Amino acid sequence: MAKIYLVRHGQASFGAADYDQLSPLGAQQCELLGQHWRALGLRFDAVWMGSLKRHRQSMEAIAAGLGGLPTAQVRPGLNEYDPEALVRAAHPGPLPQGTSPEVQRQHFLHLRRGLLGWIKAELAPVGLPSHAEFLAGVMAVLDEARQDQTAEHILVLSSGGPISNAVGQLLQAGPEGVVELNLRLRNSAVSELHSTARRHALLSFNGLPHLDQPGRQNLQTYA
Repeated sequence: MAKIYLVRHGQASFGAADYDQLSPLGAQQCELLGQHWRALGLRFDAVWMGSLKRHRQSMEAIAAGLGGLPTAQVRPGLNEYDPEALVRAAHPGPLPQGTSPEVQRQHFLHLRRGLLGWIKAELAPVGLPSHAEFLAGVMAVLDEARQDQTAEHILVLSSGGPISNAVGQLLQAGPEGVVELNLRLRNSAVSELHSTARRHALLSFNGLPHLDQPGRQNLQTYA
């Protein structure tokens, strides 16, 4: 029996030339999460993460706050889908550039449409596997992690897409439900699974215990 802590990476660099890079706020979010767990006396027996830079940087920030972590096992199955491919599939025309609220609103509007079409197999975004293949890759990593019978507390660092799809699978959510889970997931949020050798069960979703204290609500972000 194990408890898996699924953590979305900290805030990345939306609108920058390299999105795959934690912002200073993203690093702070993750370090505070590590400090929260250290205060609880929580120690991890195993760490799994995707191969993106923001996954590694989030792990390093958590380790700094926690006081150390086991060596992470890297699995590309925990990597995010390409959101730009989904946006282009939903809106093939030119898109506005920048980081203004309106540009962000348009981005997430097209992303929602692209996600829904991809999940329903109505769109085939260039460069992406089918949604069924993507989901199978995510669940394969979680199933691999739970087979470690010596690990009681397992940290899994990933992104919004893999986490929301895994949770949607466990809840047997439809396509619209999975999209809502995806777009509501917050940076550095924790979702907990109770896992045995046979199955996973959802304990919590999208929690921010490290940012819920008074004075920290301004550190909560989605994008």
